[in-house]
Amino acid sequence: MPESKRLKQLSIPAPKANKIPFSAQHHGKTINDNFHWLRDPSFPEVNEKAIIDYLNEENAYFDAFLSPQKTLVDTLFEEFKGRTNDTDTSVPWVENGYEYKSFYKPGEEYQTHSRRKLDSTQAHEVLLSETDLAESFDYFLLDDWQVSPNNQYIAYSYNTNGDERYKIVVKDIKSGELLTEELSDTNGELMFSADSQSLVYGALASDRWYTESINVHRLGTKQSTDKVIYTENDEGYFLGFGVSSSKEYLVISSGQSEITETYVVPVSDLSVAPQKLVSREQKFINSVDHANGYFYILANDSHSNFRLAKVQDKHPSYDLWETVLEGCDRNYLMEMQTFSEFMVLVSRENGLERFSIFDYNGNQHDVEFPEAVCSLSIGNNPEFKQDCVRINYNSMITPSTVFDYNVFSKELITRKVQEIPSGYDKSEYISERIMAPTRDGVSVPVTLVYKKGFKKNASHPMHLYAYGAYGSTVRPSFSTMRLSLLDRGFCYAIAHVRGSDMLGHQWYLDGKLDKRMNTFNDFVDVARHLVSQAYVAPGNISISGRSAGGQLMGAATIQAPELWCSVTLGVPFVDVLNTMLDASLPLTPPEWSEWGNPIAESTVFDYIQAYSPYDNITQREYPPMLVTGGLNDPRVTYWEPAKWTAKMRDLKSDDNLLVMRINMGAGHFSNSGRYGRLRDYAEEYAFMLASHHISQ
Repeated sequence: MPESKRLKQLSIPAPKANKIPFSAQHHGKTINDNFHWLRDPSFPEVNEKAIIDYLNEENAYFDAFLSPQKTLVDTLFEEFKGRTNDTDTSVPWVENGYEYKSFYKPGEEYQTHSRRKLDSTQAHEVLLSETDLAESFDYFLLDDWQVSPNNQYIAYSYNTNGDERYKIVVKDIKSGELLTEELSDTNGELMFSADSQSLVYGALASDRWYTESINVHRLGTKQSTDKVIYTENDEGYFLGFGVSSSKEYLVISSGQSEITETYVVPVSDLSVAPQKLVSREQKFINSVDHANGYFYILANDSHSNFRLAKVQDKHPSYDLWETVLEGCDRNYLMEMQTFSEFMVLVSRENGLERFSIFDYNGNQHDVEFPEAVCSLSIGNNPEFKQDCVRINYNSMITPSTVFDYNVFSKELITRKVQEIPSGYDKSEYISERIMAPTRDGVSVPVTLVYKKGFKKNASHPMHLYAYGAYGSTVRPSFSTMRLSLLDRGFCYAIAHVRGSDMLGHQWYLDGKLDKRMNTFNDFVDVARHLVSQAYVAPGNISISGRSAGGQLMGAATIQAPELWCSVTLGVPFVDVLNTMLDASLPLTPPEWSEWGNPIAESTVFDYIQAYSPYDNITQREYPPMLVTGGLNDPRVTYWEPAKWTAKMRDLKSDDNLLVMRINMGAGHFSNSGRYGRLRDYAEEYAFMLASHHISQ
C-alpha cells in the first residue's frame, strides 16, 4: 500500500513518554534504554503515578481512534455475537455415576455447570454458576473444578485480576455452603484424594510465579499445615500434576522445553514417597498415562518425534521400557490417552493430523474423517471403561464438531456441530494448503481460506497470522470471527513457521535458541511468496500475533515494514533482551531454555540483541500498529508493549497510526467474559479493516 494511503495518526497530539536515560553493562557492552522507567520496581504492584498517567494517556488516545470507528466496531461485534449460540451447551459427559453438562444462559458472559444422577428422572442440578461467582468482579476466570469421588463436594479455583494466582475453595454440594478453607497462591490445578477428604494442588512461590511444590490439603485444616508431596528447587522448571486415566496414579512432572522429570504417586495413598520414572538428567521429554498394570509413555529419548513405550507399574525402571511404536521422521506423536480396553493416539504425518486406536494386543486402526487438512484432539473422556472415545474436530471451513467414535463397531457418531445462529454455508468457502520456499531452501506449510469469488490477481486484502514458539502450532481450525474478514474479500493465511511443531519436533528445534531468526525469516518469506503467487499485493497484508507471536510481529515489522498494511501486536514479548537479562522476573529463568541465557553467555547476548524487536527499532517509516497489553500480566509484563509503543513513537519517521490499548484490570488473556472478549476482538478487527480503508 502506498505510504500516502496508510492509516494516519489522529488530529489530536499523540502521547509522548518521557525519555529518562538509563544504561546497563553486560559482557563489556552497554545497553541504553530511555524507557526503562516504565518498569515499576514494585511490580506486580504498579503504583508509580507517572507510569499510570502514561498508560491512561495511551488508552485515551486509543479511545479517540475508536470514536469515529464506533459504527464499525458495533457492526463487527454484532456479527461476532450473531454467530455465537447464546445458550450454547456442551455435549453431556458421564463421570462416577452422574451425567454432567456445561451451558450458557441467555445473555450471560459465563457458563453454568450442572449434573444429574444417572437413571434419574430429575432435572440437572446447578453445581456452579460462573455468572454468580463473577458478579462482584470486573474480571473473573474459573480455572479448574472437580467433584469429589464421594460426590459430596465440589472444589474450584478462580482468579479475579488476571495475575494467574488462583484461590481454591470447596463447597458442600447438598447444602450449598462453602467450607472454611480458602487456599491461596495456587497455580489453579486441583485434584481430590481417593477418600474425598484431601485436595492436591500446586503452590506458587510467595514472591514468584513458578509452582514451588505439590501439596496435599486435608479438609478442615489450615493451609500452613499442608503436606508437601514434592518440591521443585530449580525455578527454571515448570511443575505440574495430573491424574492417570485409570485414576490409580497421581503423575507429577517438572520440566523445561527439552526436559521432563516425572514422578508417580498412588492415588490410594498420597503419603507414599513419589517414585521417579524419568530423571531430568536423562534429558528428554515425556508424558505418562496408565492402564492395566502398565505405564504408557510418549518419549523423545530415541527419536525427536517421540516413540510410544510401556513398562510394568510394579517395576518401572527405564531399562525395562518396551517400545510399542517406534519413532520416525514422518509421523510425529503428539497426544495419548489410555482406556481399559484400548488407547488412542493423535499424531501428525507430514503436517496432516491422524487419530489412531490401539488395543493392547498390538492391533491398530485409524479413524477416517471428512477432510485431510483438519484439527483433531482427544475430547472429554473422564471414564476409564467405555466403548466410545470422544473426539474434537474442525477445519478452516468446518465448524467445531464433537464426535463419539465407537472403537469396536468403528462408527463415527456426530454428537454436536457448532451452531452459527446467523447462518453459515460451508460450500461458500475454500481452503487450501501450499508450501512456501524460504531463503535457506526450506519449504514452510501455509494454510489459506477465502470465500468463493476470490481472485488470485493481487487485488484482495490478506490477513497473515502466526505464532511460532514453544513448539505450539496454530492448527487449521475454524473461526466464526474470521468470517467477517472472508466476507469482506480477505484471504486469511496461517504461516506454520519454524518454532512451531507443524512438521515435527525438529521443526520446533529449528526455530528456538540460536535458530530463532528462522521463525522471523520464514514469516517474511511466506508473505513474499504469497505476493509472488498473486494472492496479494505488497503493502496490502495485515498481520497479527499474540505473546511470542507478538514478538514475531515486532521482528517482521522491523525486517520488512513495507510489506504490511497494519500490524497488531497482542501482549507482545518484544523486549526480549532486557527480560532475559532480568532474573528477578518471575518467568525469566524458565524461559532461558527457550531463548537462551544472555547473562551467562556473551554469544547468547549478542544473538538476542540482534533480533530483539525493541532493541532494533530505528529511525525509519513503519506501518500502522495496534499494541495491546494487560497491567496484571505475569507472562508478558505490561511494560513490554508500553516500551515498544513509546520507543516506536519516538523514533518512527512517518505519520502512520500507532495506538496502544492496555487493560488496566486484566492480565495476559484480557477480558474474561465471552462477550467482553468479542468486544475486544471487534476493536482489533476495526483497526485492521480501517487500515485497509474498509469502513463497514
